[in-house]
Amino acid sequence: MNNALINKLLDTNAGWGPLALRIPVGIIFAAHGAQKLFGWFGGYGLEGTGQWMDSIGLSPGYLMALLAGGTEFFGGLALIIGLLVRPASAALAFAMVIAIFSVHIQNGLFMSNNGYEFGLALLAASVSLIFSGAGRASVDRLVAAR
Repeated sequence: MNNALINKLLDTNAGWGPLALRIPVGIIFAAHGAQKLFGWFGGYGLEGTGQWMDSIGLSPGYLMALLAGGTEFFGGLALIIGLLVRPASAALAFAMVIAIFSVHIQNGLFMSNNGYEFGLALLAASVSLIFSGAGRASVDRLVAAR
């Protein structure tokens, strides 16, 4: 792969601000992914999540659960450690667009009605990290500096 492309992907001039987004948003995504993949934190695991996804028209459900869970879990971990933050954020933003339009949009904005409020906040944080990069306290910055 081209070094210029790698540097562009990893480089960031952002200061400490992205860290304030990366850590909590990464924890939230990783926890939601763990619910889907492993059934942790009260989740249903791949089988249960896959059956639910099939029931709402996201088929094949098991594969969709694996893709969504994997994106959230590993993308969340990437945000936490600050590794490949831009591509992880892009994948997470895409997952939030799918969640908003396939599950939440018909319920309106507010979370109290299972609306898209929370998904929209996670989408905004993910898009922000695509533009800013990982920031000063990140593995991306260390790798790009080499």
